[in-house]
Amino acid sequence: MNKVLLGLVLLCTVGMVLPSFAEDTPADAPAAATVESATPAAVTATAESTTPAEPAAAAAAPKLDSGNTAWMLAATALVLFMTIPGLALFYGGMVRKKNVLATLMQSFAITSVVTILWVVLGYSIAFTEGNGFMGGFSQVFLKNMAVDSLSGTIPESVFMMFQLTFAIITPALIAGAFAERMKFSAMLLFMSAWSIVVYAPIAHWVWGPHGWLLDKGVLDYAGGTVVHINAGIAGLACAIMLGKRIGYGKEALMPHNLILTLIGASMLWVGWFGFNAGSALAADSRAGMAMAVTQIAAAAAALAWMFAEWFAKRKPSLLGIASGAIAGLVAITPASGFVGPGPAIIIGLAAGILCYFSATWLKKKLGYDDSLDAFGVHGIGGIVGAILTGVFASKAIGGVEGNVATQLIGIGATLVYGLVASLIILKVIDVTVGLRVNEEQEREGLDISLHGERVE
Repeated sequence: MNKVLLGLVLLCTVGMVLPSFAEDTPADAPAAATVESATPAAVTATAESTTPAEPAAAAAAPKLDSGNTAWMLAATALVLFMTIPGLALFYGGMVRKKNVLATLMQSFAITSVVTILWVVLGYSIAFTEGNGFMGGFSQVFLKNMAVDSLSGTIPESVFMMFQLTFAIITPALIAGAFAERMKFSAMLLFMSAWSIVVYAPIAHWVWGPHGWLLDKGVLDYAGGTVVHINAGIAGLACAIMLGKRIGYGKEALMPHNLILTLIGASMLWVGWFGFNAGSALAADSRAGMAMAVTQIAAAAAALAWMFAEWFAKRKPSLLGIASGAIAGLVAITPASGFVGPGPAIIIGLAAGILCYFSATWLKKKLGYDDSLDAFGVHGIGGIVGAILTGVFASKAIGGVEGNVATQLIGIGATLVYGLVASLIILKVIDVTVGLRVNEEQEREGLDISLHGERVE
């Protein structure tokens, strides 16, 4: 525990120092108005087709584009498919048999709860005018979203739904860190509070109107910071607060069904095209490149993890290659609209190797029980991708150049705020309803003890 606390202190210190260092470094990226055109939240699909040399008057008022709308409807369905059933099966196969239904239940319940919270408050906080840190309340209950209102060239209702699927999968990723030991009631309370207090504001920082990280030039095309670093650091907070599973490090806690895990990983891989290519908010060449680099990075990372494990343990595993693919998908997410195929290979290789050592060596060294490696894959993979976005972002592809120092601002701010806010929420829940099931319930399994069901 002392090692873990020391690691958290170092993490917070780095997070607070990096932004102050980066502020003294000139940003290579152009003004925020240009950066906005390269983010999912920016409703400027029409402006992207207008080159800087053309007069401003040449940019026509946004009009509904049926092709863009059709693609975004499909992309939205793909991203929802990533959580249910994709992530549910991916995580469900990795836990022990006595906890599989409880794990599936978490993903399904999070999807339902976050949907309502997004409509009631989350969307307004994330994507309406406010200040640099959070939006306002003009669209609480979506009250000012007209049927025919546009977000660029697509209906705002489609944009709202697309962003909802991001808001759903982010807390669902966190559940991998505390699998097999958190109360269902505590999980619902944590995810509800975290979605409003942590996810929605950070989404505003990076993608919302005049978000402070957006204005600084932080690049996050499809969620490396907002989704993966955010979920990863929250997962680490959960793992620390709940402590280790009974028998962790003393007995084998083996996955019960890797067939389910591979099916889930495959669904995530396919759904990720909606995640990354959909973040263009248009059916255009940039979406095509985002799809291409997503595939390339995932394949490179899968092979990198496989060979790293093969070298270290003398046997390549199915769980390893599947985890590697997810690591590559995570790392390419912030870069997918800014890089080409060559950098995608490098990003994938780096993510596969670094996430492998994070999920094995680093976790053992610090002594925390991140059950399904939410921090090791999503937190570390997101950091790798965010940094390399600053290295490889191409103006020819994304309209902006990267700046590593600027990227470190986004990484540091997300790590510090996400960690502190998550720990506070967890502590409040712990002293009220309690976070962890009792020893008898954990030994019996959450399926029976919490839900009264079992897999035969």
